[in-house]
Amino acid sequence: MLNIEKKTENGALTVVLEGRLDTTTAPHLETELMDAIDDVAALTLDFEKLDYISSAGLRVLLSAQKKMNTKGEMKLTHVNDTIMEIFEVTGFSDILTIE
Repeated sequence: MLNIEKKTENGALTVVLEGRLDTTTAPHLETELMDAIDDVAALTLDFEKLDYISSAGLRVLLSAQKKMNTKGEMKLTHVNDTIMEIFEVTGFSDILTIE
């Protein structure tokens, strides 16, 4: 189960994720993100309530990052230790902006 809450303010989109980003939920997030980031220059993904991310979730982050690279910036906030470890092991910590 993944809850997605979106807030747009001054051309910046914040997406708060809660639950698990896995094979089942990643396609839904990808659809939500790709539709929403067309009109924004900044994307923030708030991971404070995200419990788990799978390789499917990582793919969604990568495609969002590639799209945002052409038009603005993307950053992740409130990444917990478990997910940060996944980012470090996969090398995503070098690709993504994590605050």
